[in-house]
Amino acid sequence: MSDQKLVDDGADSELSITLGLLNAVHGNSQLTQRSMASELGIALGLANAYLKRCVKKGLIKVNQIPPNRYSYYLTPQGFTEKARLTSEYLSSSFTFFRKARAQCTEVIEACAARGCSRVVILGVSELTEIFMLCSLESTVRIAAVVDPRHAPDSFAGAPALGSLEALEEPVDGIIVAHMRAPQQAYDEAAAWIGAGKVFHPSLLGIDACANGGAAE
Repeated sequence: MSDQKLVDDGADSELSITLGLLNAVHGNSQLTQRSMASELGIALGLANAYLKRCVKKGLIKVNQIPPNRYSYYLTPQGFTEKARLTSEYLSSSFTFFRKARAQCTEVIEACAARGCSRVVILGVSELTEIFMLCSLESTVRIAAVVDPRHAPDSFAGAPALGSLEALEEPVDGIIVAHMRAPQQAYDEAAAWIGAGKVFHPSLLGIDACANGGAAE
């Protein structure tokens, strides 16, 4: 697996951080703790804690390079653990995809059943891509993807916007695919279009009752 950001939301975040750290050290032994944290998308203190844990477990060796600098190397045990974690990560990723694909299909079918033929997806994530795939097999069309953190003008062939207010034409519904703050995204969508027109997969753990109920 290539060096990349492997930090995900959910129960496998510890696995992802550890694997990401081992990949980062394997790719560049001269990385600083700050650059490791930046590459993994986590706080410096958290990167430091995971690094110390890996050193204590014998996965990473630290050498001091004067003046006051350090280099990091994977030990043979570290290489073995990296291979094991990679296999575990891929297995959990495939399991997540199968579960997500089934739920996204159900959401798209629910949109169609309620007559929502033109919808917008709120949030750019792995789920967004799966929703885009599922929509190709239905009459539901994705009018746009909305996420203020997504800089490009398009995502998977659909317009990418910074806010719901930027929509130039009305939509029938909103699908929540935001994985970092799903409840907040749902609440904003419900306030904007009405809870009855907001759809989301159950794996996001959204509490629809907080806004009088919503479709799934």
